[in-house]
Amino acid sequence: MLLSKKTHLEQETSISDNPEPRWDIFSAVVDNYGDIGVCWRLARQLVAEHGLRVRLWIDDLTSFQKINPEIDPRSPVQVSRGVEIRKWAESNLAVEPADVVIEAFACELPAAYVASMAKSGRRHAWVNLEYLSAEGWVDSHHGLPSPHPRLPLIKYFFFPGFSPSTGGLLVEKNRLVQRALFKADSQLYTAFWQELGIPIPEKNEVRISLFCYDNNAAISLFTDWAKGATSVMCIIPEGVATTQISAFFGEPLPVKGNLFQNGSLIVRVLPFLEQDRYDKLLWACNFNLVRGEDSFVRAQWAARPMAWQIYPQEAGAHWPKLRAFLDRYCADLPKPTAAALNSFFEAWNGGGSGVPDWESLWRHRTALENHAQEWANRLIKKEDLTTNLVKFCNNKLK
Repeated sequence: MLLSKKTHLEQETSISDNPEPRWDIFSAVVDNYGDIGVCWRLARQLVAEHGLRVRLWIDDLTSFQKINPEIDPRSPVQVSRGVEIRKWAESNLAVEPADVVIEAFACELPAAYVASMAKSGRRHAWVNLEYLSAEGWVDSHHGLPSPHPRLPLIKYFFFPGFSPSTGGLLVEKNRLVQRALFKADSQLYTAFWQELGIPIPEKNEVRISLFCYDNNAAISLFTDWAKGATSVMCIIPEGVATTQISAFFGEPLPVKGNLFQNGSLIVRVLPFLEQDRYDKLLWACNFNLVRGEDSFVRAQWAARPMAWQIYPQEAGAHWPKLRAFLDRYCADLPKPTAAALNSFFEAWNGGGSGVPDWESLWRHRTALENHAQEWANRLIKKEDLTTNLVKFCNNKLK
């Protein structure tokens, strides 16, 4: 729902009257939705839970609009959910630097903005928010300073992570309560599927969400699901796995609203969902295939079995990151279940045989479901990333 002009004015007033430190978050859209997805969740939580004044600088408002329908790609300055959204462009950068400056995922701040920070005469907390990693070296690098080579400024590295020595994971304070209510209330569950124009699952039907990079392993999964004895509905956002859907079903490139069927498999193509609704989709499905960082973290909070396609990097640099996560995630699983999940992850990411074995994995369904719930319960005991980041930056401003 679009915000009214009155709501915009009320939010702009609250931003200007707030005595708390001002925050600027800079995000370059690299992975289309992963980087901006993380930054948008962070900005919203800073406003909603910490009462902070936040400007979010985005270089691609069109991609941003996919996950936040309130955004007008033509407007260089706008407000959504209490966050001031600014188009990242030279003509829009003549502003006073904020107290806290977040450089998300090494996107590199504009030189003129950095020079303004140095000339401001104020203390700034300048943070490079890094990508999430389960690797052990992250613990010792989290929070390290990096003095600017020429200017009297220090940038600090802030690593999300799974151990208490890192920055933690993004999650809203009430999100797990909302998830529990959703799963416990059949009316909420039914209403959600109705909103999407999809009937509620039939008895024994398996619902799977698929959000991936271009991945030919999807054709192997489609084949397994189509030939299987169990009905499978695979729900895919528009623009994702289009080549694989077309190749498998022999149809033109899919668009939102398309429905394809082959044997026991039905594929539904949906428009991109804004973040809160996407979270509900993860809660409502039996298995989630996710990619990058934002959907990867949300799949863990969904407490459902999942598989992750990590962003591929040159020279296979992504493999140690993937294996580090699996080492942590599978540590408490029974050995046969851990072996099946490791094999599936590897094949889904183009390693090993490159052919994910769905049947071998899904026979461990009960163990995977129990573990997903236990894993989410364990993670929520740690401080969330936004709270850790606020504490870290406040200390640097003293």
